Amino acid sequence: MKTMLIATGLVALSSFATGCAYRDAKMFADDTGKALATRNNEIKACYDGVLKGTPTAGGKVTIKFEVETEEGKIVKVEVDKAGTTAPDAVASCVTSNLNGLAISPPDKKTGDGSWVYEFSPGAGASAAPKS
Repeated sequence: MKTMLIATGLVALSSFATGCAYRDAKMFADDTGKALATRNNEIKACYDGVLKGTPTAGGKVTIKFEVETEEGKIVKVEVDKAGTTAPDAVASCVTSNLNGLAISPPDKKTGDGSWVYEFSPGAGASAAPKS
């Protein structure tokens, strides 16, 4: 038991020393959600602009992306057309505002993620990880 605690402590210390973390799937989703939420105001402002020209624009935007290990940056943000019902202009509001975000601290494992944003005129946008 002591050996296990010491080994675990060393792994934890090495994570702090290198600035990297190891996350399980739930932690990864939570940390990704926090990073994505920092752009909610920008996405909503963009969506409000779309609504001025198309008052009924709404639906789901499903995105896929990768989280790189070096700096935790969210990269390769793409719209998953199969899971998207919103017009392209709304999908663009999401993708154009997410590039360059980073999850902190970076993880030692590359991550693949998907996220769903739902847009409804009058209600704005909401987001959740894709199941």
